[in-house]
Amino acid sequence: PIPSKKNQMKTKSRNAIAKYLWCQLITLFVLLLLQTGQSFLPPAQSVASHLRPTQALISPIFTTPIKLKMTAAADTIRSELLSIIGKNPEGHKDEAVRTAFASKLGEYSNAEGADPNDVIFAIGKTVFGVDLPDAKKAKTNGSSKPAEELPIVDFDYMKEFMKEVFLSYGVTPERAEICSDVLIEADKRGIDSHGLGRLKPIYCDRMDNGILWPEKPIDIITESETTALVDGNLGLGLYIGPHCMQMAIDKAKKYGVGFVACRNSTHYGIAGYYATMATDQGCIGFTGTNARPSIAPTFGVEPMMGTNPLVFGLPSTDDFPFVIDCATSVNQRGKIEKYAREGVDTPAGAVIDDQGIERTDTEGILRDMVLGKCALTPVGGAGDKMGGYKGFGWAATVELLCTALQSGPWGEDICGVDRATGKPKPMPLGHFFLAIDIEKICPLDTFKKNTGEFLKALRESKKAPTGPGRIWTAGEPENDARISRTSQGGMKVVAPLQKNMIDLRNSRPGLKEKYPKLPFE
Repeated sequence: PIPSKKNQMKTKSRNAIAKYLWCQLITLFVLLLLQTGQSFLPPAQSVASHLRPTQALISPIFTTPIKLKMTAAADTIRSELLSIIGKNPEGHKDEAVRTAFASKLGEYSNAEGADPNDVIFAIGKTVFGVDLPDAKKAKTNGSSKPAEELPIVDFDYMKEFMKEVFLSYGVTPERAEICSDVLIEADKRGIDSHGLGRLKPIYCDRMDNGILWPEKPIDIITESETTALVDGNLGLGLYIGPHCMQMAIDKAKKYGVGFVACRNSTHYGIAGYYATMATDQGCIGFTGTNARPSIAPTFGVEPMMGTNPLVFGLPSTDDFPFVIDCATSVNQRGKIEKYAREGVDTPAGAVIDDQGIERTDTEGILRDMVLGKCALTPVGGAGDKMGGYKGFGWAATVELLCTALQSGPWGEDICGVDRATGKPKPMPLGHFFLAIDIEKICPLDTFKKNTGEFLKALRESKKAPTGPGRIWTAGEPENDARISRTSQGGMKVVAPLQKNMIDLRNSRPGLKEKYPKLPFE
């Protein structure tokens, strides 16, 4: 029999509570050991044997008992990890502690005999924001063999590869450097849908199809002391965007506020990159872009608006700025493409088809979105029960700011496909960029202090007993990803992206000589 929704929710709640109690029990156990004055922690096998009765009570969370045949080196590393947890109850708020934990967890993951089901990995992911490749799995005969893992490629190597690709299309060295920086920043922040994953299908393929040009001038149409309207002439949005944001910042530094609208641009990468440009220079940043129609209006099924991110950035005393970078849809096309690469279903509630049915079949969704038979739902979902009209309103606001000032196209005119012939066609997009110089209003340090204190209060507020035991503020998950990926030596490259890199290497002039063998070959 299929469990009722009520029973399913009860089960999920019990599982979440059990997971929380399990993490608390581990931490308490470590603290007790430390308080007894012991100079070392017991072997992992001993820890497992003491906790196995408790583990049996929470089998929905950890179905595989901890059975380790661990080397002395691995056991020592594990003990050091438990010590970090025990000595730093608030360690997830301290960058130095998070970095130390991430580095040590990476060592443990690669150690001989490390159990991939060890609860220490769950603690690392949910509390410290460290998501590492699976640990090596032990064989039944006691020997260990590394599990098949995704290759990890150094960020500098990957950025240089992407730069070389842009150079091969005729992009100038300065602009190629900027384009590759925008893309690699997405991968550093854990936004895999907008980094390397976009290089071939969004930029290279469109240049190959003649609907995006690698090198075009940026023309100023109108300009005042505080505003400007520019035309990107369908060049790469990856260099048009940074140019426009810097214009807005320069105006703000001189006059307090700078606003730049842009027309005839193309996909400009992660919008958070531009908000961060502003925060790095002591400004509040605000940006948005339209895109090919994907979102249906509330109570509609026709894709009318792009995923239209509405993005703010504010500097803070934290180690990272407050940057909220997200689409005005429940999900966005790049994320669905990522689901396709991973071979998983799209979560229910993110997509609706022209019959009003919520879809989860990822490959079918991508196909029908091109045909205009599927649409993304706005933030809040379909209908108005969960406030879908709010996301609809924000998406419409971004669309207006990207078209009304620019007299720019929208809807079918930027769908990217000629419906009559099925051939690709240009997608002239609009963007807007706003910068506010904080020093023109109050001391920058005062603003940062006020912002940091508020965000700290949010993170330290009462946690849900069924949650992960931590509250994140905007920009923090991306910072966690940066720390985690830096500690593991770079970014993981899934098989489809490996193929994309190989195809580009083999097809673009000069790349085969520079990259005769890629890191994963």
